[in-house]
Amino acid sequence: MRTVILRDFGGPDVLRLAETPAPEPGPGQVRIAVEAVSVGFAQTQMRQERFPAPMWRPTLPVVLGGDVVGVIDRLGPGVAAAAGAPRIGDRVGVFVLHGGYAERVVADIGGLVPIPADLDPAVATLLPGTGPIAAGLLDIGRLQPGESVLVHAAAGGIGHVALQLARRAGAGLIVATAGSPAKREFARSLGADVVVDYTQDGWPDRVRAATGGRGVDLILDGVGGNLLRAGVGLLAPLGRLVYYGSSDGGLDVPSISTMDLIGLKFVTGFALSAWRAARPTQFQAGLADLTAALRTGGVTCEVHARLPLSGAAEGHRIVESRAYRGRVVLLPSLPDADTGGRDHPRGPVLGEAAGSSAGR
Repeated sequence: MRTVILRDFGGPDVLRLAETPAPEPGPGQVRIAVEAVSVGFAQTQMRQERFPAPMWRPTLPVVLGGDVVGVIDRLGPGVAAAAGAPRIGDRVGVFVLHGGYAERVVADIGGLVPIPADLDPAVATLLPGTGPIAAGLLDIGRLQPGESVLVHAAAGGIGHVALQLARRAGAGLIVATAGSPAKREFARSLGADVVVDYTQDGWPDRVRAATGGRGVDLILDGVGGNLLRAGVGLLAPLGRLVYYGSSDGGLDVPSISTMDLIGLKFVTGFALSAWRAARPTQFQAGLADLTAALRTGGVTCEVHARLPLSGAAEGHRIVESRAYRGRVVLLPSLPDADTGGRDHPRGPVLGEAAGSSAGR
């Protein structure tokens, strides 16, 4: 099978397409014929050995992971006998830390989520991880109708979904941050009331002014660094900041002083696996609601680029350019030859011939 292997840390071009044996599922696992796998910022950090959490820094060689969608084609030992077990032919999604950039991937059955047959595979990659993260942020942030929300990186894979879910949940004021005019217009089109360029000095003053000086009830922060520190200062009394990533690229997890929290402010971290384990009912409800909303158009999933497996390096360049909106996805069914930007039955394709200008 075709696989994209990372043998050395470095720039995007260290991602190389190779032929490898298909993996075999072990006990409690299934094998999935991959239709689509997402390319995320975390994977670009892993490629450079720069992911802030040490447990996510890979040992080489490795195949990077992501949100996978596909069809089960093999069951591991004992899986068929389990009550409610998945079956061959089921369409499923799963987040895998490793092994996703390939035509076949094995995954534990406990992490699988159902994928409707009528969902575009690139759009469906929202359901294993990215979409539930957005739903979980709002759940852990205890968003109440009428409250104000600040969504950082609101045009990104998680941010653009969280923004829409906040609107569906009845947020009173949604402030979005984004770093380019196109991204800010995109966030506005999804329902943001106020859009701010967080790369400009004085951006916190604009957020504060939008709330009449009161501050923000809920901040969703996947950027970290100085944005997190500034965000604590923007919280209203009883305001909550939910931190879920460091896309600012720094190796150090941002820190704040406990004295910054004296004004009845709350800061918490978020991990999807922890939320799913601690609040399984809320996880399932959020997943079901998001799945239904994707099918009816109540939530839009923007797919910026659809690439063949041989376009993994280009996918990483697009993500690192920070000029993309929504999701970048690898589709193993696409030919590795030049796609030339032609339309594909599942949507527009950006292949290797699109060059590094794609999405910039």
